[in-house]
Amino acid sequence: RWSGLPYHKAVFIPHASRSVDVRLVKSNLAANLGRAARPISILRQRNFGLIWSAITISQMGSQMEMIVVVWYVLNLTDSPFLVGLTASARMGFNFLALFAGATADLVPRRTLMIIIQAVLAFLALVMLVLIVSGQIEVWHIFIVTLASGLARIFQMPTAQSLAVDSVPIDRIPNAVALISAGGNIALVVGPVLGGLLFEIFGPEGAYVLVASLYIASGSAAMLMGSTRMSEAQKGESVFTLVAQGLRYVKGEQLLWSALLVAVIFNITGFSFHTTLVPIFAKEVLTQDSVGLGILISSFGIGGLVGSMFWASIPNLKHTGLLCILAVVGWHSTMIVFAASTNFYLSVGILVVTGMLFSSSLVLVLTVLMKTGRPEFRGRLMGLRTLAIYAHAFGSLAAGAAAGLLGAPIAAVLSGLFGIGMMAVLALIAPKLRRF
Repeated sequence: RWSGLPYHKAVFIPHASRSVDVRLVKSNLAANLGRAARPISILRQRNFGLIWSAITISQMGSQMEMIVVVWYVLNLTDSPFLVGLTASARMGFNFLALFAGATADLVPRRTLMIIIQAVLAFLALVMLVLIVSGQIEVWHIFIVTLASGLARIFQMPTAQSLAVDSVPIDRIPNAVALISAGGNIALVVGPVLGGLLFEIFGPEGAYVLVASLYIASGSAAMLMGSTRMSEAQKGESVFTLVAQGLRYVKGEQLLWSALLVAVIFNITGFSFHTTLVPIFAKEVLTQDSVGLGILISSFGIGGLVGSMFWASIPNLKHTGLLCILAVVGWHSTMIVFAASTNFYLSVGILVVTGMLFSSSLVLVLTVLMKTGRPEFRGRLMGLRTLAIYAHAFGSLAAGAAAGLLGAPIAAVLSGLFGIGMMAVLALIAPKLRRF
């Protein structure tokens, strides 16, 4: 007997409770899965879904075009110097990034996005005509690449500000992460597609698709409705807006500290996978171009995983502290990578490095977009684009260190320098680590 009940009745009470518990567990699991999926559901919001598509499609065209241009110049000239010179032309106007950001705050962003894609499509068609006519020369490619690089300087602040304008403020972290994920998808698919089309149909076949992608991107932007910040600021010059933006950032610790984080990892972190990993592949891991491709792809896969992770988290908190930890973790994996002489272990480490790399980018943009006033978003993204210039100095230093001391020591020094700079920044900018 149990509580005065017959045994055969009493034993069914625990079973009933367990049945209820199972239903509760299933209900809670379904609710948790629903909450995890909701952040990604912002892609179903018309404006954000359209601008996400426009950005991702345009980036895919850009990645394709980069591979096609570099390979075409190499075939025409057999000159690594001219290949490097042409590739550098894509960043030739980066010093105008702040003015491009101010323009994105002055001109309606949707209109500006459409114009940018139209310019990129026109330049791709110019290349197509020159190739088909047989009149193309290297200086033509250089000029077109320089012009398209100028258009892309305006694209980054315009597109990312427009994306954030399209979502509520509490969904900004998810929007930023999804934009980053789209960029990683373009990074994985674009070069492969460009290389295949070049091999099968020649450069003219590749440029047909490149131009089509830019047209599709502009069309997606045209389908967007109005957003919160679609109205241009009236009666202000670009120079006035630039000055206002600099004063605004100077007075906001969270903003200037987040931008300094971007400068730090552009100096130390970016030079690792762009400059040092190719040297590791050849000199330490004794790999050919296929092995290098696998290493870089593993980094890109990690980046995509990291972006999708942050895209799935609702109500992201402690963004500043997480940003600091992600950058420190990124640089720590560089030190670990330097100790590896096993190819497969190095691939695994680079997956983790890629995850922390994309996490750092997402979290920096989240801090900027969540704390910056909407009317300054274009200028903030212009300053973020300007920080990319630091990468040139980092690559130069990393290459020199690798030549003098070897790639492993160069990677360790880069990692330690990045961690040290982040520690100093965390001390002088307490608001960042508390945000």
